[in-house]
Amino acid sequence: MPGQRSITEAEKLAEAKLGGIPVRRAQMAAVANMYRAATTVRHHLENSVLRGSDLTWTAFVVLWVVWVWGESETRHVAEEAGISKGTLTGVARTLESRGLLRRSAHPTDGRLVLLSLTDEGEEFMRRVFPAFNEEEAFVTSRLTDEECLGLADALRRVVLQVEEEGEDRRRSLLDGQAPAPRRSGRRAQS
Repeated sequence: MPGQRSITEAEKLAEAKLGGIPVRRAQMAAVANMYRAATTVRHHLENSVLRGSDLTWTAFVVLWVVWVWGESETRHVAEEAGISKGTLTGVARTLESRGLLRRSAHPTDGRLVLLSLTDEGEEFMRRVFPAFNEEEAFVTSRLTDEECLGLADALRRVVLQVEEEGEDRRRSLLDGQAPAPRRSGRRAQS
């Protein structure tokens, strides 16, 4: 079962499968391990500190974004959280029903919605974030402070590469065409 394999086993299987295929192995390993690390950390945090608060990773990230940035338009919160506006709508409704988030109309453009934390949401983040940060320390405990800062810097550079050069690269790969709309992976029924 794939979920039962260690990172070392997965790397050996990938290497065996690739054989003589000419690929950039160092870059492949970096991206694969970014994904593995992000998934592993997310699952750990959801199943530990966030479990007690009955929050998903996405709900916590939405609260974090609004806590840090203050009252914000939904489109900005969705972008910062890395989710679609549709996903944000459901998450915001759930957080609003729990009394942690407030949705309100934009004062000058009724089409826009603003999100802000309630007093209970502010208190919640002040209480939960230190526990969340303790788990951040746990998952990075095999790294020194210097290694953590180096890793953060390296990942920041990866993000900047995609933010600053990604659109041009996508256009080049797609011969100037806009990307096709995302699909679920299912074939259209005939």
